[in-house]
Amino acid sequence: MIRYTKNFLDKLENLFAASEYILRYEKGSFKSGYCILKENKVVIINKYYTIEGKINTLIDIVKELNLNPKDFEDRKNQEFLGELQQTQLKL
Repeated sequence: MIRYTKNFLDKLENLFAASEYILRYEKGSFKSGYCILKENKVVIINKYYTIEGKINTLIDIVKELNLNPKDFEDRKNQEFLGELQQTQLKL
């Protein structure tokens, strides 16, 4: 279950910190609210999003990138990623 809290956002940010991707919050006119530079392994999210918007966007990106839990050394990150991959967002 998704909890729209700063703590949950921190967990998502830590997941990106442990991955090959760099997560940045910047202003921009992204049509989808984010931009993924796959060759450079950079993810940019609109910094003006609410916590809920940032969390939903990060979950979408995690699913799009098809991150593998086995690529993470920390067991907590592996379990958290596994849970995220099974999460369905309801709009």
